[in-house]
Amino acid sequence: MKTTNFVRKEDASNNWYLLDADGITVGRLASMAALLLRGKHRPDYTPHIDMGDHVVIINAEKVVFTGNKWQTQKYYKHSGYMGSLREETAEELLEKYPERIVQFAVQGMLPKNRLGRKLNKKLRVYAGPNHQHQAQMPVAIEVSENKFIKAASKVVGG
Repeated sequence: MKTTNFVRKEDASNNWYLLDADGITVGRLASMAALLLRGKHRPDYTPHIDMGDHVVIINAEKVVFTGNKWQTQKYYKHSGYMGSLREETAEELLEKYPERIVQFAVQGMLPKNRLGRKLNKKLRVYAGPNHQHQAQMPVAIEVSENKFIKAASKVVGG
């Protein structure tokens, strides 16, 4: 009788990947980043273990929304006090904190539990082209509009 082999968290290796958000739609970029953070591109993927890699996203200020989502997409925050619900559009959020648009999109595609919170800590988003993770030697992945699944398969070596 065969048994299923699960990877232990001690045996999981974490790589670093660099995604350039220049001219990429927010949803496509976020789904690619969530796939890498979760570790679903690996052949030894285990759902309940942190198998994912570290993801660095640069040029977050140059992301693209389709349609008129710059005016209609709303982001909400609440302090917990009555009457303190605040909303701002994507256009307003881009002016103040451009990296938060990508962070919120990726966070929405991760699990809503302690594993998702752990995976979210492996995401680093920067508004401009400079980042401080050159020492980790991140592998740059080309994320185009039509070929982001092929880019994920190239990460594994397929």
